[in-house]
Amino acid sequence: MNNKSKSNAVVRLPRAKGIDMATVYTPKECARKVKRIVLAEKNQTIVDEFITILGMKEKFEEQDVPMPNKIVMFGPPGTGKTLTAFYLAQRLDLPLILVRLDAIIHSHLGETGSNVRKIFDFANGTPCVLFLDEFDALGRMRDSNDEVKEMARVVNTLLQCLDEFGGESVFVAATNLEEELDTAIWRRFDTKMTYTLPTDADRLQYIELLIGPELSGAVLAGRAADLLAGCSFADIEQIVLKAKRKAIIEDRALDYENIENALSEYNPRTKG
Repeated sequence: MNNKSKSNAVVRLPRAKGIDMATVYTPKECARKVKRIVLAEKNQTIVDEFITILGMKEKFEEQDVPMPNKIVMFGPPGTGKTLTAFYLAQRLDLPLILVRLDAIIHSHLGETGSNVRKIFDFANGTPCVLFLDEFDALGRMRDSNDEVKEMARVVNTLLQCLDEFGGESVFVAATNLEEELDTAIWRRFDTKMTYTLPTDADRLQYIELLIGPELSGAVLAGRAADLLAGCSFADIEQIVLKAKRKAIIEDRALDYENIENALSEYNPRTKG
């Protein structure tokens, strides 16, 4: 998929009340973000296949098979959903448009629906990876007992936007609360990715990437991987960074004691 000229274009974001409704990251910035990404094998396969399909547009059009362009990712916090959006943008050489929920959700829900429409109209006209985290904030199930009936209108607007979404952009949504998504919205996604806490192998691979090649071959990575069992990728990153800071302060090489102390101080909320 060749979007070299498009990825380098100046992106003018839609605004609400004078505030940009999103933050833009260039493909180069996305590449820096994903230097240490570890995806579960199944999710890596899904991403690879998704990108392969986008590169075979003519063949799919010949056989009247629609192109996938909407991905929903669900799972616990810190397991790599946001990083995957950056990874997709980097692989597709498209800018990542990170939607700011605080800018589009308004106390007057009629305005929220209008802002949702603006952001999708923008993506329809500007090739990009449009990423909306905490998607359940907009796509919650419609309920006749909703204290604010207008929320159903926001969901209806969102459904229309998803149905009309096309062009060369990709829409990516992430949620920790997939059970709260409206079922009609759930059905609009052609690609679904499940995220879980890292496996033993994933945890070891990620720690090796974090601590660097000079230490990754040592026993340290394996011992740290055992110590940090039950942690998310985000927790592991913060603990290893804290351990590295301790080692720098002490003017010595990173060791297991640094990681133990960092874990104790960081105190992640792990599921036992």
